[in-house]
Amino acid sequence: MWFNGLLDLSVMQLILVALGMTHITIISVTLYLHRHSAHNSLDLHPVLKHFFRFWLWLTTAQNTKEWTAIHRKHHAKCETEDDPHSPVVLGIKKVLLEGAELYASAATPETLERYGQRTPEDWIERNVYSRYKVLGITLMAVIDLALFGVHGIWIWALQMMWIPVWAAGVVNGIGHWFGYRNFECTDNARNISPLGLLIGGEELHNNHHTYPNSSKLSRRWYEVDIGWGYIRLFQLFGLATPKGYRPIAHHVPGKQEVDVETVQAIANNRFDIMRQYRKRVMEPALRQQKLLMDDEIRPRYRKLKQLLSREVTLIKPKEQETLESVLERHAVLRQLYDKSHELQALWRQRGLKPQEKLNALMEWCKEAEASGIRYLEDFAEHLRAYSLRPAG
Repeated sequence: MWFNGLLDLSVMQLILVALGMTHITIISVTLYLHRHSAHNSLDLHPVLKHFFRFWLWLTTAQNTKEWTAIHRKHHAKCETEDDPHSPVVLGIKKVLLEGAELYASAATPETLERYGQRTPEDWIERNVYSRYKVLGITLMAVIDLALFGVHGIWIWALQMMWIPVWAAGVVNGIGHWFGYRNFECTDNARNISPLGLLIGGEELHNNHHTYPNSSKLSRRWYEVDIGWGYIRLFQLFGLATPKGYRPIAHHVPGKQEVDVETVQAIANNRFDIMRQYRKRVMEPALRQQKLLMDDEIRPRYRKLKQLLSREVTLIKPKEQETLESVLERHAVLRQLYDKSHELQALWRQRGLKPQEKLNALMEWCKEAEASGIRYLEDFAEHLRAYSLRPAG
């Protein structure tokens, strides 16, 4: 019967089909547009690559060059006035509700020219996908109506709203507003959920902004990146090749000599190094100092714990005042806080020669070991054991 379309599916079957098609769209965005095109962290077989392009043309009318350029600009100008969709600048409500509109307004010729390099410019891109964007989603509507009958209307509507809501709204909005942070990257990116299932692993947004060139978005043992699962699956059939998914750094137990490789390994793994500093040094020392804090400071202990490890550019003026008032009263915390920034200077200072960085790290370790603070002494020993090559 024409009312139910050619497939004549039950309601449950229709729901499963709709969810399956929207899932393919999400995987197309995260694997093709995001990891492959925007960040070049993943190579895809031409057949798989073109399938993703075709599917996105049908279901989103999204142009590869536009999406890639806008996303690259987002990383380059993150949390500034030039960021195409920062909730920190524009407000969470605007990004959640108008994410797709923000994308459209950001697709200026200047942005495409500067950030849209190395994207498809073949015949079918010029003459079909870019030239007739609306044709794709129109064709999808016809297909949905033919296959599912009147139910094709809501299935098509669901497909059209899926990316604007989840990718443009939730990832770009909530992903820079609310959630947990594994690493103190220089912007406000956060992991929405440790289970990256619903939107292809993009839930792990803090991990991605910390390591944007990694094809794997999960970093902790409890985190799941379903996009990485698909990459591994496609890899088995020779359809995908991840280029890099972890920092080049090895911890070699027993290594005591600080050399140039130590400096390079620490710089490569710098965000995780600072996470370890927080866990191994800051937090245990702060727990000890809590007993010495007066009644005025103790209720703000949890907030202080966050501020001591937060990226300095993200600390608000009032928070900075609170932090400084505590550091003035507690010399040990001041010393540990200053040492953390001295360590970060190894990779933040531009123009330093390898030997200068090596000397700076050796001096840092020497001072840490002479500090009389056990946690700092142990961490200096921990740093000495890093290398670019594994043991043996």
